[in-house]
Amino acid sequence: MRKKPKHIKEDSKLKRIILLILMFIIICGGVYMINYFYNNYKEKNDNINILSKIENIDIAEETNERTTKLNELQKENDEIIGWLEIEGTNISYPILQSIDNEFYLTHNYKKEKSSSGSLFLDKDFDLENGSSNYLIYGHRNKQGLMFEDLLKYAKEDFYKEHKQIRFTTLKEDTMYEIISVFYSRVYYEKEKNVFRYYYFVNAESEEEYNEFVNEAKKASIYETGVNAIYEEQLLTLSTCEYSQEDGRFVVVGKKIK
Repeated sequence: MRKKPKHIKEDSKLKRIILLILMFIIICGGVYMINYFYNNYKEKNDNINILSKIENIDIAEETNERTTKLNELQKENDEIIGWLEIEGTNISYPILQSIDNEFYLTHNYKKEKSSSGSLFLDKDFDLENGSSNYLIYGHRNKQGLMFEDLLKYAKEDFYKEHKQIRFTTLKEDTMYEIISVFYSRVYYEKEKNVFRYYYFVNAESEEEYNEFVNEAKKASIYETGVNAIYEEQLLTLSTCEYSQEDGRFVVVGKKIK
């Protein structure tokens, strides 16, 4: 019986190796997709569960009813410091605050690992004693979770129908009126004369406060017709935006008295 030529044996061996590699890639891809969809399902389900604890409050009731619900949520995690809600979006989430700005990038409100993370207040901001501005960060998620729907404000028509943001803390239940919507990015240290909105925590003077508001208004992609005056509480929402390196999409509101 004639032996197969050496090069045929080698080709056959190579084909088997390639087939095994392809099978490995397919299996890994399948595991990744299953894990991806499971995690998204779990995150959505977690959000539904926590929403059920707070969303059924009658708006006509005393606003302290809503803050009472927050006290209940704090039994699960004492780093839950508020609740953010924007009508017409999926944004209705607990707001957390940690000793750093890293933990809740990768953990949910139960402190479990999560690729979507949580919405969280910058570590330097003081809800207890008050800050001129409350800066809240959050990831975007293609499944519509976290701050994905914040990008709806890129369209002025959406803004016109949804001009207010509701932010509830343990102290008060407050509406904020949007004054500015803009694109930005994280700037390099060497860059001068740029608007680093993420540095504004507490105004040391009226001039510093007005500078922030004026820069935010100047950067806005459309005119809201709303301004803020010194000592009015501000709320800034910030998420990633992918049209540029380290891009950000930002919405700024002021507290309605």
